[in-house]
Amino acid sequence: MDQLDAMRAFVAVATRGSFAEAARHLRLSHSVVSRAIAGLEDRLGLVLLMRTTRSVRLTERGAIYVESCRKILEDIDGAERLVRGEDAAPRGILTVAAPILFGRLHVLPILTGLMAGHADLRVRLALSDRNVHLVEEGVDVAIRVGALADSSLAAVRLGAVSRVIVASPAYLVRREHPRGPADLDDHDIVAFEGVGLDDIWRFAKPDLDVRIEPRIAVNSADAAIAAAEQGVGITRAFSYQIQSKVAAGRLVPLLRGFEAPPLPVSAVHQARRIGSANLEAFKAAARTYFKGRDLTLA
Repeated sequence: MDQLDAMRAFVAVATRGSFAEAARHLRLSHSVVSRAIAGLEDRLGLVLLMRTTRSVRLTERGAIYVESCRKILEDIDGAERLVRGEDAAPRGILTVAAPILFGRLHVLPILTGLMAGHADLRVRLALSDRNVHLVEEGVDVAIRVGALADSSLAAVRLGAVSRVIVASPAYLVRREHPRGPADLDDHDIVAFEGVGLDDIWRFAKPDLDVRIEPRIAVNSADAAIAAAEQGVGITRAFSYQIQSKVAAGRLVPLLRGFEAPPLPVSAVHQARRIGSANLEAFKAAARTYFKGRDLTLA
């Protein structure tokens, strides 16, 4: 196995965290992949992967090397596609990451439409409410809700969502409607404890912000919304998560007019991936899908 093939094997093991999974992906034997990694480590005089009976993880030097390998392999693959004229149409694998519910409701329809129009395109959709690391996890494009902190990524704004305070009609029969954010102190709160979230609910002005003391806290947005539907208490959710439930009368928006400004929804990718046929096709399809689509619960 030459050095480039060994680098592909190393990236596959690092991405999947398993020699066996990498071997299946590459359609090679486990022993061939193991020898390729061992050869790379001998060549470099470094340990790239820490191996135990249960897991495989990158060493500090391995994490540095895998990012460089990915860039080299992307450049080679891009050059080959270009010289073959393959960038004219999407083909191969497109890996997309998105928040769980947003991905199911809005990203999956975009991807199924793309696959219907491009027979040579295959898709991997990774749904998670954490912000994935594009390079380390082999993601081509990710959907992010909220302000973007990583300036090294290129971004395309697709739309906006808002945070909405809601409760069920049954709960509001038992308890008085809150007239302002401060009234939430007198209510049962259902809190979603997600990545990057704290115990402060922010509103249109900083002096209206409320530190909540939840009656129940869950680590799933779906569970928080379900608890609110069942009358457990008041919760806060993204507008796209509760649009259908509000329309059906199962949840009632509260404190309208006090909401914080809408948050952007963006598609982010490595700046150096501009020109990829798969990426450009996804961005074009996403722009078309979200054009004129209001997700803010106006």
